[in-house]
Amino acid sequence: MVDNIAWLGHDSFRISGSKTVYIDPWHIAAGAPPADIVLVTHEHSDHFDPDDIARVSRPSTVLVGPAEVTGQVAGDTRTVAPGDVLTVAGVTIRAVPAYNTDKFREPGVVFHPRSDAKVGYVVELDGMTYYHAGDTDVIDEMSEIDVDVAMIPVSGTYVMTADEAARACGKLRAGVVIPMHYGTIVGSLADAERLAELCPLPVEILPVST
Repeated sequence: MVDNIAWLGHDSFRISGSKTVYIDPWHIAAGAPPADIVLVTHEHSDHFDPDDIARVSRPSTVLVGPAEVTGQVAGDTRTVAPGDVLTVAGVTIRAVPAYNTDKFREPGVVFHPRSDAKVGYVVELDGMTYYHAGDTDVIDEMSEIDVDVAMIPVSGTYVMTADEAARACGKLRAGVVIPMHYGTIVGSLADAERLAELCPLPVEILPVST
């Protein structure tokens, strides 16, 4: 179920099939396969890097993201907000909410406010569905997620802890869960292993790919 998914570190993934979809490409190696579609969850620099996007783009590549992202990129872009659904090159993409409830940059101010309309994505490609949660805490909207594969942050600080991610997995439905958002800026393999220990759903810890 995860053979066509490459974890590129942090929150970055490549899904390969009839189309190649990158999500939050970051620190991409030279010579990486070109993208048909690039999805960006929000404008923070560890998720949105124009140089990495350029590295995987070709003239036909379509970039999808919130207005803070698409407003900074030339080319074929599609602006989304939570709740939007669109089809790009035969791939169905649903933007879903991603926000903090209790991870604060200063008292009363969370890192990813709900009002900023940052997103995660549900992607349907070749009959499979994939959920990339983006930078988020456990939120009520996760109860609406029903997918084959869910990519869930586990590091804490800016996103869910592993224990909170396990609670999130009690809300959503997925055939397998892939932990993410660890191993670079914050978090470690121990966080991914903690999720595997606690999660009510099957967990697959992926090695970093290129």
